[in-house]
Amino acid sequence: MDEQQRAAEGTAKRRKVLGNAWVDKSAAGKNAFNADFLDLISRYAWGEIWTRPHFDDRTRRVLVIGTMLALGQWDEFRMHVRAALTEGGFTPDDIREILLQQAIYCGVPAANHATKEAGAIIKELGLAI
Repeated sequence: MDEQQRAAEGTAKRRKVLGNAWVDKSAAGKNAFNADFLDLISRYAWGEIWTRPHFDDRTRRVLVIGTMLALGQWDEFRMHVRAALTEGGFTPDDIREILLQQAIYCGVPAANHATKEAGAIIKELGLAI
C-alpha cells in the first residue's frame, strides 16, 4: 500500500470510528502548523494500526479507552468514550465495565476521574443509566 492509499484508508477508518462530524471539525482546523501531524495520524494511527485485521474496532476501542485512562489523557479519553457511545454501539454499561477493569490495573484515582468524565458524557448524550 502506498502512502496516499494508506492516508485514504486511514481517513475512512477515522470517520467510521470517530464520526464524520468529529473528523470534519478536525479537518477544518488544519493549518500550516498542524498539517503534517494530521497527515501522520491519518496514515499511521488510522491507516496502519486501526485497519489491521487482527482486532475488530470494538476491541481497539476498549484498548484505547483503557490506555487513555491509564495515561491520564483526558481529551483523548473523552473523544473515544463519546465516539464509542455514538458511533461504536457501546452502552453506558460497556463503558462502566472498562472503567472497573482499569480501576484494578491503573488505580482507583485514575478510574475515579474517568468515571466523572465518562458520566458527564453519558449525561450530555442523554444516556444516563
